[in-house]
Amino acid sequence: MQKMSPLTRTLGICFLFLLPAPIFIVFVASFNGSAYIQFPPESYSFRWYVEALTDARWARAVGTSLWIAAVTASLVTVISFLAAYFTLRYAPRINTALELAIFSPLFFPHACMGVATVALMANFGIVGTPWAIILAHMMVVIPFSYRPIHIALRSVDPDLIRAAEVMGASELRALKDIILPMCRSGILTSLLFSGIISFDEVTVTMFLIGPDVTTLTVQIFTFIQDDASPVLAAISTISVVLTFIAIILLERVAGLSFFVQRSGS
Repeated sequence: MQKMSPLTRTLGICFLFLLPAPIFIVFVASFNGSAYIQFPPESYSFRWYVEALTDARWARAVGTSLWIAAVTASLVTVISFLAAYFTLRYAPRINTALELAIFSPLFFPHACMGVATVALMANFGIVGTPWAIILAHMMVVIPFSYRPIHIALRSVDPDLIRAAEVMGASELRALKDIILPMCRSGILTSLLFSGIISFDEVTVTMFLIGPDVTTLTVQIFTFIQDDASPVLAAISTISVVLTFIAIILLERVAGLSFFVQRSGS
C-alpha cells in the first residue's frame, strides 16, 4: 500500500478539524453574555440556556419535534419491514423496482418535495396538522429506514425458516421467533436513524406547518429572521447534543456499518 505523503496527511487532518468547526463556533457563541451572537464572546453566561429551557415556545417546539419523530420512525419502520419481507420472500423479481421507488425521494430537492406534498395534503385537508408533517417525513426518511432492514432480512439464513416450517411452525411463529430477533439490529437502526432525520428535517416541514403546530428546526429558522440572539445558538447546541446522543445509541446498538451492504449478501 502506497504511503501517504506528509502534505496529504496534513491536508486531511486540517479538513477533519474544519468539519466540526461550525458546531464548535455555535457552541461557544451560545455562552455569550451579550445580547447578540458573537465569536469569540466578550463575556460568558448561561442566561441563553435558561431562556431556552424556560421559554414555552421552545419547549413546545421540542416536544412536537420529538413526538413527530417518534411516530414517523415507528410507522416507517413497520412499513419498511413489511415491504422488505414481502419482496424478499414472495416477490424477489420486483426487488430492484421497489428499491428504485423507495430511494426516489433522494433524487429530488426537498423544496420540490415540499411543494408537491402541500398540493397532495391539501386534497385531504390536513395541511397545517401534525399528520401532514408525519406523512411528509415518512417519504423523506423511508430510504434510510428500508436499507438496514433489507440488509438484516437478507442476512437471515432461509434454511432456518424452512427448518421451522418442516417442524410445523406457522409463518407467523417463524416470523416472531426467528426473523424478528435476528433482524433486531436492523429494526433498531431504522428506528433511530429515521427519528434523527425526522427531528432535523426543516425544508419540507416549512411547507406544512400551521398556527398550532411547528417543529424545532422550523422555529429556529423563523426566529433567526426576526431576532438573532444567542438563544438560537443555545437551542442549536441542544439540538446537536440530542442528535449526537441518538447517533451514539445507533452506533452502540447496531453500528453505522449496518448501512453498508455486506459482501456476499
